[in-house]
Amino acid sequence: MDVLAVARRAVASGPVCDACLGRLVADRSFGLRNEERGRALRTTIALQDDEPYESPDVADCWVCEGLCGEFDALAERVVAELDGIEFDTYQLGSRVPALLEENEQLLREEVGLDPIDAAHGEDLRKELNREVGRRVGARTETEVDFGRPEVQVTLDVAVGDGTEVEVDINSLAVYGRYRKLKRMVPQTEWPCSACGGSGRQYGVGPCGECDGTGYRYRTSVEQEVAPTLVEAHRGREGVFHGAGREDVDALMVGTGRPFVLEVEDPHRRRTDLAELEREINEASEDIEVVGLRYATHDMVERVKELEATKTYRMVVAFDEPVAEADLQAALDELRGATVEQRTPNRVDHRRADLVRTRTVHDISGSTTDAEHATIVVHGAGGLYVKELVSGDEGRTEPSLAGLLGVDAEVTALDVMAVEGVEGPFEHPDFLIDEDALDGAGGRDPDAWTEGVPDGRASAMVTERASTEDAIAPVEPGEEGAE
Repeated sequence: MDVLAVARRAVASGPVCDACLGRLVADRSFGLRNEERGRALRTTIALQDDEPYESPDVADCWVCEGLCGEFDALAERVVAELDGIEFDTYQLGSRVPALLEENEQLLREEVGLDPIDAAHGEDLRKELNREVGRRVGARTETEVDFGRPEVQVTLDVAVGDGTEVEVDINSLAVYGRYRKLKRMVPQTEWPCSACGGSGRQYGVGPCGECDGTGYRYRTSVEQEVAPTLVEAHRGREGVFHGAGREDVDALMVGTGRPFVLEVEDPHRRRTDLAELEREINEASEDIEVVGLRYATHDMVERVKELEATKTYRMVVAFDEPVAEADLQAALDELRGATVEQRTPNRVDHRRADLVRTRTVHDISGSTTDAEHATIVVHGAGGLYVKELVSGDEGRTEPSLAGLLGVDAEVTALDVMAVEGVEGPFEHPDFLIDEDALDGAGGRDPDAWTEGVPDGRASAMVTERASTEDAIAPVEPGEEGAE
């Protein structure tokens, strides 16, 4: 391509600004801006023809119709729109009017160039994104991120004064673990089914099922955690993601359950998480959080998808007296066993009727009297431990009840630990600000299991539970799902 011949034909087509002229040869001479390329071409033509140098007013350019002269003004508008939003990374995109895109193609046809593609020049939209974007970065002292920026800016360009600036703030992820200290507290909000969460029944008065609260239960882990984190980050709402969920009538103690609170539309991205941790824990009698840390957005998927093992502690009631020796013999049979479980009766109304195989990694326990025992189970994720005890009318094989030949029922259940199979949830690749590992009171979740071998022997996990977590039998409640 003869760049000077291209430039001469472009200049002859009418008033073309330096940026639009240089964009025709944007694939030449790396490191120059298109405006610099255009000015150099125009200067060379003037020297070659021994004519006065003259550059047209950008406002008169028939190709961009003055848009290339608005880069500074557009950057100032974007910066104004970003005022009050904390961010370190951004990305800027745009929508350019079809008329300007047509003008650009007409110019290329006029000078005999192929249509714009990866190997032929650059389009106006790409230059607009780069030139306005770099100005925004310089003014805000932030960095561009082409992956998942904290702020996404879109310019909806209109010829004249109608350009609009759209700002989207990507969500913020706060990772931690929670312990649920009281029973009958679900993990997430549970709207009342009788009134649809409105708090009113038939539009005439408070709902009798929920006493007008709109919720089936008085609170949830989500309701205890989300408001503090959302308000502190000046967000719009919080979305709670847990690594599975315990039954609503179960405690979550021991090392706690991993979770991510995703703060939507956060205008503040960094604050003192240790202080927020203390605030949540001091305000709640139902839950406790520990190890709050900022995480990448990929931590949401990790928490939801990482294969995990679970450790449970249960109070078991037998229909007939059971000797300690017989219990130990049955536990020996179950330890390391592969169990076949058909979807339990208690959840078959909401889950497919399938037969699943799960492994009992470890199980231990002892009788507390002739008809009761406390048992700890460390099993694969998805193991239905209540059915491992009861047998569920033969739907789980083998089972403790089946091996003993005595009906057995779990009367209280605590979850003691939720740990990743392929590695800890707290992998550094998914966490931000690794210098701030300690939670409120300097408690790091890793310290809760310090010294526990890879097998995470259930007896050691039980040993680390505080006395206030001791199981007390409760009436059965609605079931959640692991």
